[in-house]
Amino acid sequence: MWCHRLSHLQSSLQNLLRRGVTCWAFQQPNFKSLFPLAIHWHHTASESLGCAWQQHEDHFELQYANTVMRFDYVWLRDHCRSASCYNSKTHQRSLDTASVDLCIKPKTVHLDETTLCLTWPDGHVTKYDLDWLVRNSYEGQKQKVIQPRIFWNAEIYQRAQVPSVDFQSFLETNEGLKNFLQNFLLYGIAFVENVPPTQEHTEKLAERISLIRETIYGRMWYFTSDFSRGDTAYTKLALDRHTDTTYFQEPCGIQVFHCLKHEGTGGRTLLVDGFYAAEQVLQKAPEQFELLTKVPLKHEYIENFGECHNHMIGVGPVLNIYPWNKELYLIRYNNYDRAVINTVPYDVVHRWYAAHRTLTVELRRPENEFWVKLKPGRVGAQC
Repeated sequence: MWCHRLSHLQSSLQNLLRRGVTCWAFQQPNFKSLFPLAIHWHHTASESLGCAWQQHEDHFELQYANTVMRFDYVWLRDHCRSASCYNSKTHQRSLDTASVDLCIKPKTVHLDETTLCLTWPDGHVTKYDLDWLVRNSYEGQKQKVIQPRIFWNAEIYQRAQVPSVDFQSFLETNEGLKNFLQNFLLYGIAFVENVPPTQEHTEKLAERISLIRETIYGRMWYFTSDFSRGDTAYTKLALDRHTDTTYFQEPCGIQVFHCLKHEGTGGRTLLVDGFYAAEQVLQKAPEQFELLTKVPLKHEYIENFGECHNHMIGVGPVLNIYPWNKELYLIRYNNYDRAVINTVPYDVVHRWYAAHRTLTVELRRPENEFWVKLKPGRVGAQC
């Protein structure tokens, strides 16, 4: 008789689920084991968005907008945007995270077409917009590209015919600034024409982009082949492909160059898209790409020249990626400034040298070289 009743109950449950009716799993352990076929997803009224949720012992699972997300309960309490937990004017958290019970679970859960509502054991109510959860979930970030880029070699960039921006338009109109920033963010380089060849106008241009960063060189500085600083850049020697300020803990994001005066021959600038080269390594030798993202290296700048006495050290891998979506965001590639490699064992070092060689080969391919000669009035910005 008991077996017959159980069979009848399980059949009834399955019929209810087929009709789309929401049901809770039984909380008693014995009943859970008796209904292994029961599915405990909870659906909202809107099936077009595929919205459903499931409450687990240690996390909350939400299916919405073609994304399955998993949230820790402490996370859901910690990120509450109610007035008592979050200051919407300063965009700062008011809740003391350390006061949240690490074993906290919501007392009740309610989900409609746009909002998740959680009531906690102390009666506090947290509401989340579902689109906000998608944007801020780990799963949402994993699918998101933080900065869209166009990877290029010389042919791709020249074929794109990326226009320079006129200085007056850049300085006086939002459209001119927007065009410059779009070029820079997509390609990593951008040019402004008709800039008066003075440090003052170059500074005004830089301030239009962002705050100017104070460094050991000052806010704005001149450099020429007079060896006034202890750096290869202040000589007549040609410089191979490299990124600057690798010895800063946070390398410069945007550098602005303006040739104020030039006499004689030479003076061409070589530009290579390091992101394009790194992508080639990823496609051809993914294990070497991964190694270049993991091995920490020291880069240093040592200067005892005249009155300048500096020793700066920056630490990081050659390729820096966001760990959640593997998107490349920073390259530290400078054979001049790389310090002694003493941070990894010998067998890893040898594999690193092989990976570094693969990246160098890509960077040095002639088809990747874009040559430009800056002249007075033409400013180039690069990352």
